[in-house]
Amino acid sequence: MMSAIAVIDFETSGLLPEAGGRATEVAIVLVEQGRVIDRFASLMNAGVWIPPFITELTGISNEMVRAAPAAAQVMAQAAQFVGDRPLVAHNASFDRKFWQSELARVGLVAAQPFACTVLLSRRLYPDAPNHKLGTLAEFHALPRNGRAHRALSDAEVTAELLLRIQRDLRQRHGVDAPDHDFLQALQQCSKATLPRFWQRQAGATA
Repeated sequence: MMSAIAVIDFETSGLLPEAGGRATEVAIVLVEQGRVIDRFASLMNAGVWIPPFITELTGISNEMVRAAPAAAQVMAQAAQFVGDRPLVAHNASFDRKFWQSELARVGLVAAQPFACTVLLSRRLYPDAPNHKLGTLAEFHALPRNGRAHRALSDAEVTAELLLRIQRDLRQRHGVDAPDHDFLQALQQCSKATLPRFWQRQAGATA
């Protein structure tokens, strides 16, 4: 039986923590045995100004975050919710940076490994028009509730994409247990090495 995976999404005030960007919202969706089993989501007040273009993109305003719990409180809750479960995100390099940066601010270590549904989709769905989350949601007819670029809505769509990826790995590629370790191995394959990866996988399951 595969262990649970935590799917995470951040909304932020900027693109990079090292350039002063802070998290304004986080959502985490737990996935286990082909279904969503739990959710956590919260706005957070990191004491930063949100530029107008970010508000236009996400719908998150300065007024909303001023009324939200402190970032330290939310991140402590998020870390407790995730525990030692491995993480998945769409464009994981972005979310990993904010996960590590925000946890470091409250003295917590972000040791969880990340898998990325952008990289996985590039390996599995080369015929998709592109690998943006909204495009992949339409390509696979995934359910979406809520506004794009809000953390819970995006985390839920990413969780549905992850479930689709795991199902396709089972049905199309014969992967009995497409767990987080397998996802990490797959995303590290280049286009050139992908055929050899599938050959090894076929040999292992023969």
